[in-house]
Amino acid sequence: MTFTDWLINIALVALVLRQIRWNAVDRRFVILPLALVGWAVSSYLKHIPAAGNDLVLIGAFIAVGVTFGALSAMATSVKAENGRAYVRARGLAVALWIAGVGSRIAFVLYTEHGGESTISSFSSAHHITTGDAWIDGLVLMALAEVVTRIGVLVLRSRQALATEKAAAPVAPVRVMEQLSA
Repeated sequence: MTFTDWLINIALVALVLRQIRWNAVDRRFVILPLALVGWAVSSYLKHIPAAGNDLVLIGAFIAVGVTFGALSAMATSVKAENGRAYVRARGLAVALWIAGVGSRIAFVLYTEHGGESTISSFSSAHHITTGDAWIDGLVLMALAEVVTRIGVLVLRSRQALATEKAAAPVAPVRVMEQLSA
């Protein structure tokens, strides 16, 4: 892993750790994690291999990313106050997020420190034709995790705002205002 890879992964974990306190769901909440993972996608994703079972492997990684992202988002508290939505990551949300990021880091470290032959054997046995399928799968897993988590939290935030608006007390209508209308 390069120094930049470490920085991106640490930043992704820090974004969720920052949410242990209540944070507003705003543009920064959406743009910052998307920018981080977007950089990784633009740096590593050159073309998606489609031979053999490469797409199956990539699809499996994407499914894992969606699962971690959705579960992390569902384990995050959401509230609305005064027309603004806020989120707070609880322990399970943080643990799931770190497990997702950590599993990618562990996989890369494993391949860099002696596991490459095992991965090659697995790839050969399961008709995975190129190492790019593994890289693309890991990158798309990260993208799926980030997009899913943000998407679910934005939807939950909108629901919380709608609930707050529906529960707001109705202002009394003055008799004179009714008569003049």
